[in-house]
Formats: sequence, structure tokens, C-alpha cells
Amino acid sequence: MTHTETAAGLEPAGLLLVERIVGDVRLPPLPPGHSPASARPEHGRFDSRPDEVADVDEPRMAEKVNAGWYRMAVEYGLFGEEREFFLAVDFSTPEEEDLTGEHRGWARVRLLDEWDFVRSGVPMLRSALAGLLTDRFVPEFTAVSLDGRVLLNTTVWGSGKVSTIALRP
Repeated sequence: MTHTETAAGLEPAGLLLVERIVGDVRLPPLPPGHSPASARPEHGRFDSRPDEVADVDEPRMAEKVNAGWYRMAVEYGLFGEEREFFLAVDFSTPEEEDLTGEHRGWARVRLLDEWDFVRSGVPMLRSALAGLLTDRFVPEFTAVSLDGRVLLNTTVWGSGKVSTIALRP
């Protein structure tokens, strides 16, 4: 995808594309063999509050997931100046199926005043797992602070629940 296509693709979620990142971004440190999902509280993992966890088909899923993500983004320090952060993005075009991860990378984005990840329908934020559980659009995405100290991962679990975890070792 081009810069213009990526920017247009992210805009419905309330994200302004600042730049595509060439290479990797710095992530919070984890012990060898741990992923954000397998990290434990002693590694700096924090989970959504129970009232922010939703089933993929729950009527209030959008409100719960958006509210939980934003609360955690503010509380754990995701945002840089002007509410900027890194977002993991699949840069493949709709015609390409990126099973190898070849088109995955990072984008520096700014959260706009009017945003909504869950109702956006942005394909770059769509959960593949949720597609096995529901026809409804459900997001799944990873965000990292510009200084690499905080990672937020909104994910769909095998149980059909959607929640956000934060890593801030």
C-alpha cells in the first residue's frame, strides 16, 4: 500500500498517518519466550478491567473496548505529544493475502478527536480470529509508545472475549 492508501485506510478509525516506519520499533522488554499475551504481572502486564471486557457479539462491545483501550492508553502512558504512537499495520492490499507477514510493519499515527476503532470497519484493524466467531467487525491491533516503554494489545481470545492488555515493565 502507498502512503496515501494507508492514510485513507486508517482515517475512518480516527487515525492520522504521520509516517510509515522503515524497520522495527523499540518494544518494552520481556523475558525470553514470553509474548504480550503470556506476560505476567511481574513482567509489567496489566489487563482490562472486568467491565471493559466484552464478548464479540455483545451489543455494548464497541463502547467497552474503545473505553478500555483509551483509559489504558492514558493511564499507562501510550501517547506522545499530540497523542501520537506507533501502530502495527498490515500494509498488504486487499488483493494480497499476507500469510507470511511480509507486508506487516509500523506506522506512526496520531489519534484524532473523533475516533472509534471498533465501529470503524478498518480492514487493517480486523481480527482474523474473530472472523471465526462472528460476522461482526471486531478489531485486533497493537500500539506502542514512541519511547518504546508501553505496549497496548487489543485482542480477541479463544473464548470469544475482546480485551486490552498493557505492558509497562
